[in-house]
Amino acid sequence: MAEPLGNVAANGHTHMDESKSVTEDHLERGDSATDHVDLNSNLEAKIKNPLEGMPYDELMLRVQAFAEEKGLTEHIVLLRKGALIAQNPEGYADIKGAEALDETEKLVLRAEVEHKWRLPKKLFLTIATCSIGAAVQGWDQTGTNGANIFFPSIYGIGTNSTRDRLLLGLVNSGPYIGSAFIGCWLSDPLNHIFGRRGVIFFAAHFCIWPVIGSAFCHSWGQQLACRLLMGIGMGAKASTVPIYAAENSPAVIRGALVMSWQMWTAFGIFLGTAFNLAVWNTGAINWRLMLGAPFIPAVPLVLLIYLCPESPRWYMKKNRYEKAWNSMIQLRNHPIQVARDMYYIHSQLELEDKLRKNTTYVKRFMELFTVPRIRRANLAAFVVMIAQQMCGINIIAFYSTSVFEEAGSSPFQALLASFGFGLVNWLFAFPAFWTIDTFGRRTLLLFTFPQMTWTLLAAGLFTLLEQGTARTALVALFVYLFAAFYSPGEGPVPFTYSAEVYPLSHREVGMGFAVATCLFWAAILNITFPFLLSSTGTVGAFGCYAGFNFVALIMIFFLVPETKQRTLEELDYVFAVPTHKFASYQLTQALPWWFKRWVLWRRDAQLKPLYQYTGAGKGASGSGKEKRSDEGALRE
Repeated sequence: MAEPLGNVAANGHTHMDESKSVTEDHLERGDSATDHVDLNSNLEAKIKNPLEGMPYDELMLRVQAFAEEKGLTEHIVLLRKGALIAQNPEGYADIKGAEALDETEKLVLRAEVEHKWRLPKKLFLTIATCSIGAAVQGWDQTGTNGANIFFPSIYGIGTNSTRDRLLLGLVNSGPYIGSAFIGCWLSDPLNHIFGRRGVIFFAAHFCIWPVIGSAFCHSWGQQLACRLLMGIGMGAKASTVPIYAAENSPAVIRGALVMSWQMWTAFGIFLGTAFNLAVWNTGAINWRLMLGAPFIPAVPLVLLIYLCPESPRWYMKKNRYEKAWNSMIQLRNHPIQVARDMYYIHSQLELEDKLRKNTTYVKRFMELFTVPRIRRANLAAFVVMIAQQMCGINIIAFYSTSVFEEAGSSPFQALLASFGFGLVNWLFAFPAFWTIDTFGRRTLLLFTFPQMTWTLLAAGLFTLLEQGTARTALVALFVYLFAAFYSPGEGPVPFTYSAEVYPLSHREVGMGFAVATCLFWAAILNITFPFLLSSTGTVGAFGCYAGFNFVALIMIFFLVPETKQRTLEELDYVFAVPTHKFASYQLTQALPWWFKRWVLWRRDAQLKPLYQYTGAGKGASGSGKEKRSDEGALRE
C-alpha cells in the first residue's frame, strides 16, 4: 500500500512537503505520477488507482473543473474531501487543513469497514426489489416441473415417441428461446432509453400477462406462444437486474448483494415446487394452476421498482451527474461516501474513454469479441454462464418430478421429492452471503464443481438398484447433495460475475450476451433432456452431465479471474491481463503450489501472487486493507 498522502502529519498541509512532492517521491521509486496501465494489455498485472501520485494542486484543480462541468459546485467542499479519500482510502484520518474530515465523517468511513452491513433503507429496498424479480424468474421456470406429468396427455403429446418428447421439450423451453433470441437482446436498447428501472418495469409485465394466459391454453401451440412471450420478460429482466444491483452496491459487499439474484431465484423455485405440491390434488385444473401462479410475485415488482433510485452509474453514463448525486445519496449512509465514490468512478471512467465512445449497438456487440479488455471479460462471463447449464442443475429444476417418477416414485412422491430439492436449493444459497466476498467467486467455483460431478454421477448410478423406497431415497439424497453444493457456488456466481466484469460502455450488451448464452443452452437442455432421458435412462443422462461438470471445471480454472472486493472500474485492470498470462500462471504457479500445500501438506509452500496492487490499492471500495494469503493468491 502507498504511504500516506504527503507528509501531512508533519507540516499540517494536505498535499506535500515543500522539499519533496508526492510526484517526486514516486519518481524516486521508479514510478510516475502519469503511469498508465494499458487497459487492453496489462502485462505486469498491475491494479492501479488512477489518482495515485497526483499532486494535491493538480487534484484540486481537477475536482474544481469536474464540479463546474457536471453542475456539482454546491458540493465542492465534499468533492475535495472525497477526492483525497479516493486517492488514499486508508489515509483519510491524516488529511489536514481545509479538507480535514470531521469526526462524523471519520466515523462513517470507519463504520463501513467494521460494520459493512449498516446500509441505507433505500439500498435494502433496491436489493429486496431485485430479489422479488429473481423470485419471479425461479417460479416461472418451475411451473412446468410439476405440470409436466399432467398436461402432455391433454395436449396430445404424452407418448414416448421422439416427436412427442421433442415437442414437450420445446414447450418447456419456450421462455428460454424467447429470452435467448429476443429478451436478452432488447436489454441494451431498452436500458439506453429507459434506464435500469424502466427495463425492469417493462420486463415485469411480460411476467404477468403471458403467465396468466398460459393457464387458459388448450393446445401445445398456444402454450408455446405464451411461454415465448414470457421469455421476453425473463431475458430483459435477467440481463438488467444483476447490473442494477451491482452498480448500486458498495464494492466490499457487492457479491453478497448481487448474489441475492440467485438466492431468491432459488426461493422462487422453492415456492414453485411448494405450490405444485399444494395443488396437485385439485383435479383437472391442477396443472393450469401450476402454470398460471408464477405471475403473483411479478405484481409487487411492478409496484416497487419506481420507489427505488436509478443507478448512479447509468446517470453518469448519460452525463446527468446531478441526478447521479441525488441517486447515490439514497444509496450511501453519508454524503462523504457519495463524494468519494462519484469522483473515483468518474476518474476511472475517464480511463475508459477509448472504450466508451458513442457507438452503434452492432458495433458494441462486435467489440465484445474484438477489444481485448472486453473480450477477456466476455470470455470469462461466457464460461461461468455456460457452466451453469453444463453442470446439470436445470435438468433437476425443470424435470425433477419426471426424474423421480422415472425412478419409480408415485406422482405425489415425485412432487414431494421435488419440493425437497427446491428447499435444499434455497437454504444452501445462504452461505454464499458470507463466502462470495471472502473466499471469492473463483474459489467457490473451483471447490463446488468436483463435488457436483460425483454427487450427480452417484444419483444416476443408484437408479440401477431394485425399484423401491431405498432407491427413491438414495436418488433423492444425492440429488439434494448435488443441489447443496451447487447453491453456494455455481448458483450465485454466474449472474453476479457477469454483471461485474464488463466496462460501463458495454455492460448492457455484454450482460445481454452472457444471459442469452445461459438461457439459450437452457433451451437446448430443455428440448433435448426428455429425449436423452428416454433414450439413455436416468443413469446415462446424469452420467453425461457429470462429465460436463469436469469439463466446466477445467475451463473455469484457466479462463476465469477473481473479481471479489474490487470496484467495478478497477476490474478494467484485472481483465487487461492477457488470457495466456493468466492461464500460464494457473498452470505453472498456482497448480504446483496447490499440490504442495494440500496434497503433500507442505505448510511452508509459497505462492507468488499474480496481481500487483500499486498505490492506494483498494480504490474507493471502502474496504480498508486487504488481508492477503497464499490461498488468496491462488483464488486470483
